[in-house]
Amino acid sequence: MAQAPSLSSACYRPKPMMTQQKPGDGSMHFTIMKHSKEALEVMQALRRAVKLCDVTLVVGTEKLHAHKLVLASASPYFRAMFTGGMREEEMSTIPLHGISPCTLAKLMDFAYTAEIHISESNVCHLLPAATMLQMSHVVEACSVFLEHQLESSNCIGIANFAAEHGCMELEVKARKFILKHFCDVIQSEEFLTLSFCQVSSLLKQDELNIKCESEVYQAVIRWVQHEMDSRLCKLEYLLQAVRLTNLAPCFLEKQLQYCPILKKRPQCLQTLQEKLKKLKLHEVGGDSPRKPCSPQVVFCAGGYLRQSLSNFECYNPKTQQWHRLPDLPTPRSGLGAVLVRGSLYVVGGRNNSPEGNMDSNALTMYDTMRAMWVPRGPMTVPRNRVGVGVIDNMIYAVGGSQGQTHHNSAERYDAETDSWTAISSMTTRRIGVGCAVVNRLLFAVGGFDGANRLSSVECYDPEMNEWRQVAPMNTMRSGAGVIAMDSHIYAVGGYDSACQLRSVERYSLERDVWEFVSPMNSPRSALSVAVVCNRLYALGGYDGTDFLTSVEMYNPDNNEWTEITNMTCGRSGHGVAVGAEPSLR
Repeated sequence: MAQAPSLSSACYRPKPMMTQQKPGDGSMHFTIMKHSKEALEVMQALRRAVKLCDVTLVVGTEKLHAHKLVLASASPYFRAMFTGGMREEEMSTIPLHGISPCTLAKLMDFAYTAEIHISESNVCHLLPAATMLQMSHVVEACSVFLEHQLESSNCIGIANFAAEHGCMELEVKARKFILKHFCDVIQSEEFLTLSFCQVSSLLKQDELNIKCESEVYQAVIRWVQHEMDSRLCKLEYLLQAVRLTNLAPCFLEKQLQYCPILKKRPQCLQTLQEKLKKLKLHEVGGDSPRKPCSPQVVFCAGGYLRQSLSNFECYNPKTQQWHRLPDLPTPRSGLGAVLVRGSLYVVGGRNNSPEGNMDSNALTMYDTMRAMWVPRGPMTVPRNRVGVGVIDNMIYAVGGSQGQTHHNSAERYDAETDSWTAISSMTTRRIGVGCAVVNRLLFAVGGFDGANRLSSVECYDPEMNEWRQVAPMNTMRSGAGVIAMDSHIYAVGGYDSACQLRSVERYSLERDVWEFVSPMNSPRSALSVAVVCNRLYALGGYDGTDFLTSVEMYNPDNNEWTEITNMTCGRSGHGVAVGAEPSLR
């Protein structure tokens, strides 16, 4: 366990030895800071010499001498005992139960010295005893100590221990720790000791900090396997805590085929088969996504400001602060950015520089643990002004350009094999195309085909490996910000061949129709968009004259845009994605 700071260093600071005040009548009022400490030292010396002691506490065969006044001043329990009309008020020898002599001695020492040494070996005895004696300062010190000891291997035990002894603040912090470090906690032995009710309650929590719902499913299997005979009957109920429609069909198919536990419970097999069918039919109304307790930030990579940028930073909407992160290995604009299993990937783009232009087929991953960029398998062709999306933890790269060639091709990246595979091509060539995913369907919105700005929209079905046309937008848009929010697809700003656009429209899958919502405050093309907590953010872009630094936020509840912050520099053609805040050094 980590070493906790001493109570004195954590809670106290040196004070002046004396303060003085002048009331105004010529007199002076003094406060001698060290008086109370010196008085306690004298009382402690008298106790050790058994002088002026008026009470003896008997625990088992041990006798501990003390002064009632000192104990009453440190403990409401003793104060009530000695002053509340109880029979112990007149007794000089008092037996105590439910506490060990060693623990009582430490608490009595605290009453005389205001100091206590807490360790792993004594905290489990000190906290209950201090709670019983209502010594709140010791309870607080024990809570601080345990908070500093929180680890994935012990946080469940600390949370239960805190709840048992009424330490609500410590319990809340331990529960939050469990949610934040869920993926490590479920590997611990403590997790396997949870009761059915406890594990069910934990797995239902919205705030589980997971990279993929499969981690919750695997937690269920691990818990059941630990005591198969008694727990197998609980499998069906625990699967209800797993948000099965947030799993990839290929994952469910593997479980149905290979998981030996499922085969022992036909009802569970049926449940997974029904969820798999819904996923493949792209039915509306699946499970809501988790809302991790870790702060969510908007990552912003690359972009263009007179030349391509290597800037990489993140914005925290709660603190409204930007933080600089390690630069991209190579300057890039017209790139895409996505988050897969907690890792940020940037895709394609172009390096526009005074030395020349170079279109990119690169895929680069940001390693948050090591705070560095790692090259991954490149695409089959360079793609500048590419559209990107994620289905089933696979990255889709759509359209874009290589030199004067405008692509209608698309490809898909599998992180497990670090490889790209071609998928069916779109019916239309598109650069500056926006992509969004809803119900495991990928939508390619607008763009430029080399001759015209486009209002058309295509939808890709991964089961059929084919594209189909859906309702076109009301406005031609290339370089628009395109994103899914609340089961709609938003197309924000862009360029229509005449001017940069302020207008915003959204697509309803159920009604196959595009409708306008409130326009932005500023026209923007080649902007980027992000969604955090059901709020849509429009970042930067080009307004026809300047590269914008401003960021606007759209609130769908009141259909209004508000300017909220500025980026560190103006830019267009940058890639953004939303994920957990990285450790900031």
